[in-house]
Amino acid sequence: MPINLPLTQVSSQLDSRAISAVELLQACIDRTKAVDSRVGAFNSFDEAAALAQARASDERRAAGKTLGPLDGIPVGLKDIISVKDQPLTASSKMLANYISPYDATVTRKLREAGAVFWGRLNLDEFAMGSSTENSAMGPTNNPYDLARVAGGSSGGSAAAIAAGEVTAALGTDTGGSIRQPASFCNLVGLKPTYGLVSRYGVSAYASSLDQVGPIARTVEDAAIMLSAIAGHDPLDSTSILAEIPDYRAALHQKKGPWRLGVPKEYFGDGLDPEVAAAVQTAINFYKNQGCEIREVSLPHTEYGIAVYYIVATAECSSNMARFDGIRYGHRSTAATDAVDIYSKTRAEGFGEEVKRRIILGTYVLSSGYYDAYYLRAQKVRTLIRQDFIDAYKQVDAIIAPTSPTPAFLKGSHKTPLEAYLGDIYTIGVNMAGLPGLSMPCGFTQTGLPIGVQLIGQPFKEAELLSIAHAYDSAHDWAKHLPNL
Repeated sequence: MPINLPLTQVSSQLDSRAISAVELLQACIDRTKAVDSRVGAFNSFDEAAALAQARASDERRAAGKTLGPLDGIPVGLKDIISVKDQPLTASSKMLANYISPYDATVTRKLREAGAVFWGRLNLDEFAMGSSTENSAMGPTNNPYDLARVAGGSSGGSAAAIAAGEVTAALGTDTGGSIRQPASFCNLVGLKPTYGLVSRYGVSAYASSLDQVGPIARTVEDAAIMLSAIAGHDPLDSTSILAEIPDYRAALHQKKGPWRLGVPKEYFGDGLDPEVAAAVQTAINFYKNQGCEIREVSLPHTEYGIAVYYIVATAECSSNMARFDGIRYGHRSTAATDAVDIYSKTRAEGFGEEVKRRIILGTYVLSSGYYDAYYLRAQKVRTLIRQDFIDAYKQVDAIIAPTSPTPAFLKGSHKTPLEAYLGDIYTIGVNMAGLPGLSMPCGFTQTGLPIGVQLIGQPFKEAELLSIAHAYDSAHDWAKHLPNL
């Protein structure tokens, strides 16, 4: 069964009738039941509903009414994306019993493309974390080394693909939450331009930073997924009306050589030597293909972590205010009055990392501190975005590491700051609203995947994917599977 093949190859087998959608899904179900007790990628799944979708796909194909390359493909969704009549927990006790009454826009679009929804995938609680250790459902383990993290916050989405439990998945990326787990699990992860993909029906963490995007085995797979979910949505006020090309077709149009920028600030202290060497080898590949490689500067990179954790936590404190035990979600049974309902419900429902970010965000927004922290952070955020705009006057895209290190051991980050510093190469993309893609570029001597990141210009995903495809199609990293 093709559970470890790229989406394009699985789709071809469905089209040739070498396999049916039901047989494919059953293979994923069997694989999930065999390995997920060790991986921990799934929060829940609905076997009967998924099989019904797979049977419907087979019936369409038999009638000659196939909906496209995603028809019959098992796709996993991060458990903050709404699916009608299915649980949405955000990996939090706060939403442990919540059932979504409607589809998110990205869910609807994938449904219209014929995708088969297989499972609700684990994450750091409300997408707050970089390791999927901050989950009320338990951690997700890295299929390449079960003692290590799968990355986060979309760790369940990445681990499920790497373990052969789904063919592709959706995650969300607020500061690297698609790209970093993709890097840790030998996958391709794409964070689109802010506004390109609707967030309607997706639980919000930091609204000026959140974005939905695909995780898959290859760049071509990610292009197919992006074509299905991109586009203007009147239900999302941040959605932008932009031309949506056929991203897969664009991969095969002759382009390049490109001008690629290497930010000098991304290759300093803290970068693992094996990661640096693998990324440099990828840069050399592009150079040998005739691309012009230039050093560029993003001088405000050093302020990125501080700015991000002011802006993101401020928006977090606002978004989390809706979970008060009144309208939906957990309500404390120990409360004795109205004030008790608020305080005890939130104390019982939220985990430690969520509480930490709510408190920090409330502080920076409080009277007397707004100008000193939040307003100043927004000004520096503008400078960070300007750094990228200036760099793009010289180059077409930027190439850099995705993460300073490969997947780290579970529990090895003793303080929140240690974990936050791991986001240093990814958060700038979110603060500037740019598209960013991580793809595999090698392994450490101990067998851990390494990712290289490409950062593109706003709404130029077609070009970004083309640049990535030039490398990805010339290498076979996707064939290096974990030994589970």
